[in-house]
Amino acid sequence: MNTKLFGKTGANVSVIGQGTWYLDHGDRRRAIAALQRGLDLGMTHIDTAEMYGEAELVIADAIAGRRDEVFLVSKVLPSNASRRGTITACERSLKRLKTDHLDCYLLHWRGSYPLEDTVAAFEDLVKSGKIKSWGVSNFDADDLDEILEVSGEGRIACNQVLYHLRERAIEHAVIPWCERHDVAVVAYSPFGHDDFPASSSKDGAVLARIAEARRATPRQVALSFLTRATTVFAIPKASSAEHAGENAAAGVLSLTKDEIAALDAAFPRGPKPRSLPML
Repeated sequence: MNTKLFGKTGANVSVIGQGTWYLDHGDRRRAIAALQRGLDLGMTHIDTAEMYGEAELVIADAIAGRRDEVFLVSKVLPSNASRRGTITACERSLKRLKTDHLDCYLLHWRGSYPLEDTVAAFEDLVKSGKIKSWGVSNFDADDLDEILEVSGEGRIACNQVLYHLRERAIEHAVIPWCERHDVAVVAYSPFGHDDFPASSSKDGAVLARIAEARRATPRQVALSFLTRATTVFAIPKASSAEHAGENAAAGVLSLTKDEIAALDAAFPRGPKPRSLPML
């Protein structure tokens, strides 16, 4: 598994990680097996959130005895993101995950609490050793400007955003902003939301042709394309150990310039939207 520096944290993190949204909706043993297989294959970045139901409890079982291998991330809901509420939410997540620290803790999206309060809580948590770094999710470039004014350079570890072949809005302003400020970009839902390109579609046929030529799967090619920039990581969810293996193989696949150009043409990024897309 290839790794990259995760912003200015100093941590080398797997290019392909493991998302856990809806992880608790299926068979628990199957979910644990998928996460553990992912760890075996080097997908050590595991992402979750307090919003994700019982996912934190499932992860706790999956990483038992292996916590030191994992770059573990969770998120605070905006409704809990006051200074005291952020700390309480983090402590609750730590208890559910059965760990004494998170490697990164994110504000899930902007809410009504002042960013100053949330950032102050994040810095309190860093000082107490409960988190090693902090970041944000679903922040557009103007939101990033605002939180940078509060935090100063070098404090924002990452921005986790929606990014897949048919939704490339972050390439307009978010990725360039993060590149300028050395902030990691983490792509959630990198296969879309139940709308991954079918090989029978015009754009999906391009993807399928490249996959066949590279002896890879279309999903592996998609992940490689999305993580082609040095700042970008991806956190697909796997529902089985086999699916985890497929995702992990994308972490060593490098596309050629011609392949990237073909996918860029097949899946154009389109015009800059008025607001940042999110799920």
